[in-house]
Amino acid sequence: MNTFQDLGLNEDLLHAITDLGFVNPSDVQSKAIPILLEKDTDLVALAQTGTGKTAAFGFPMLQKINIDSRTTQGLILSPTRELCLQITNEIKLYGKYCKGLNVVAVYGGSSITEQARDIQKGAQIIVATPGRMKDMISRRLVDISKIEYAVLDEADEMLNMGFYEDITDILSYSPEEKCTWLFSATMPKEVSTIAKKFMSNPVEITVGNKNESTTQVSHEYYLINSRDRYDALKRLADANPDIFSVVFCRTKRDTQKVAEQLIEDGYSAGALHGDLSQNQRDMVMNSFRKNQIQMLVATDVAARGIDVDDITHVINYQLPDEIETYTHRSGRTGRAGKTGVSMVIVSKSEVRKIKTIERIIKRDFIKKEIPEGMEICEKQLMSLANKIHNTEINHEIDKYLTNINELFADTSKDELIKKFFSVEFTRFYNYYKKSKNLNVSEGRSDDREERREGGRERSRDFGGSASDSTRYFINVGSKDGYDWMSLKDFLKDVLELGRDDVFKVEVKESFSFFNTENELKDKVLAFFTDFKHNDRFVNVEVSENRGGGGGGRRDDRSRGGRRDDKRGGDRRSAPRSDFGNRGDRRSDDASRPRRSGGDFKGPNRAARRSGSDSKPSESSIERPRRSRR
Repeated sequence: MNTFQDLGLNEDLLHAITDLGFVNPSDVQSKAIPILLEKDTDLVALAQTGTGKTAAFGFPMLQKINIDSRTTQGLILSPTRELCLQITNEIKLYGKYCKGLNVVAVYGGSSITEQARDIQKGAQIIVATPGRMKDMISRRLVDISKIEYAVLDEADEMLNMGFYEDITDILSYSPEEKCTWLFSATMPKEVSTIAKKFMSNPVEITVGNKNESTTQVSHEYYLINSRDRYDALKRLADANPDIFSVVFCRTKRDTQKVAEQLIEDGYSAGALHGDLSQNQRDMVMNSFRKNQIQMLVATDVAARGIDVDDITHVINYQLPDEIETYTHRSGRTGRAGKTGVSMVIVSKSEVRKIKTIERIIKRDFIKKEIPEGMEICEKQLMSLANKIHNTEINHEIDKYLTNINELFADTSKDELIKKFFSVEFTRFYNYYKKSKNLNVSEGRSDDREERREGGRERSRDFGGSASDSTRYFINVGSKDGYDWMSLKDFLKDVLELGRDDVFKVEVKESFSFFNTENELKDKVLAFFTDFKHNDRFVNVEVSENRGGGGGGRRDDRSRGGRRDDKRGGDRRSAPRSDFGNRGDRRSDDASRPRRSGGDFKGPNRAARRSGSDSKPSESSIERPRRSRR
């Protein structure tokens, strides 16, 4: 079957397909749509992300439900709010000529009352996240006892996120005779279990092999020392001037920190993770879709809602804990018939994971070298040359040519070209001219050295080393409006410290902990002697808690430079939230791309403040600003 007309769809749907510009169905659509239209059956479909699975179940559901009825007949469960909204919008587009169609999205973070009201108006199809759907069922705000079709989209991801019990509870309220359609990129045991429990003799279709990666994506890995991970990320970005990428980290904390550093180093970057407010996440995704952000740093869960077809690269800053998750990550690129690249930054101890992934996805990884400085300078220079060569002339400049020609009357063509390109080239040259080679050989790894490397990377947390640092107690916490990021910002501002001078910030309800290097101890304690904000004391003391999590004990804190309790009320009392509500502003700033431009400025702010004459490392030199795409 070569066209949608061959699949058996009705005229209303074909009309919408024409409007959308669809011509040929994808493999999963060609296989699934005729089966689902021909008979009522359960279905298990395995296909990679970006292969058109929404249309594969969306068109059959729209054709088979009764639009004239206001009863809920179809339920689609998806793992995240973003994916839920994406599916809802696509179903509405597919059914734009189905008069009377009402598709309602049900998800957390929005008014449950308004969602219930929309359903009560008569929703033939509900698209929902498991948590909110279970909540609405328990409140009797929705009735799915008469649904005829249930879809579990991205089933493997929903189960990875711990939604098994929610899914089983939700489906227990649905009729046994319904059709269940399960779509998944991979087939772990949990997906097989849920298929056996809720499906009867399902038809199985597979596009490619189980868990196999799409052929549109090439896979590369780069072997570095753990301490050079961030510098390697920057070089990969610089070596690909037109990069439009998703950078994956394992944790929300690492995601935010990597994004912050990229922004401070002049990249068009943003963070996407669960600690951002929904408004912040929407702002980041809108900027990314408009290509205002070139590097979107994301957690695996948050990235489930990314539906952008022209992503050129996926960069695995850290490998996922679950190997199957790599398939989802690499599926963010190479979509809609385009090619893409999945890059993995690994240390020696992680090379064995590459071999495991190769076996699962049935694709070979190519080992590549992190580009050296002069190679990057050349690529940036030629990228600029190509952009200038392909730029359409704006003849509004003609009126200024006389003055320009006079200015360069004594300049030869070769000299003019050199001057023009030196403006951009010199920035990268100054930055990279003394850069080191980040590549390491793939020999046998020294486990002890790798553990030391990894330990330093984790303990520093883009800041300092726990063994060479001081841990402090401070009597402000989450009840005062703080999260770890806004508290870190407050401490940096009042103490006039650099970005990496405050680290391992841990926020509890009424108090918090943070670290600085040992040499800053006297400065910190002296500053917070009798320190008041809004007429209330902010108390900072050295803590026993070394930063390994948990609350720690306060019994043996050093009390040097501290005030007595009787001098300022409750020692645990904290400033009210009016001086703690800096987190939202900071989060917005961290997620928003910085304006490009600016000159090379040498060492970073912390180095300039310290007055050090030593040569800063590559990671501490401010990188030349990138131009937006």
